[in-house]
Amino acid sequence: METTNSWQGGFQSTVTVRAGNSPVNGWTVRWTWPGGQNISSLWNGALTVSGSTVTVGNASYNGSIPAGSTTTFGFTANGAAATPTATCTSP
Repeated sequence: METTNSWQGGFQSTVTVRAGNSPVNGWTVRWTWPGGQNISSLWNGALTVSGSTVTVGNASYNGSIPAGSTTTFGFTANGAAATPTATCTSP
């Protein structure tokens, strides 16, 4: 997760999902906000929020990632810029 822009009261980030030595068919990224941030818009993924926990699943067009390749999704959020540790899983 990388903050690519910030302004008073908000920020924009890009998250890169990488396939290792094997292809990925579907992915989910999860993280917990450290200080009350909330996503105002998200692209290239499907967003679910439960309290401070964010879950982003692949969109229909970017779930298959060839071995050694990447895809990205991005979002804008309200609050102080943050780059919490994210976990990525694949079914």
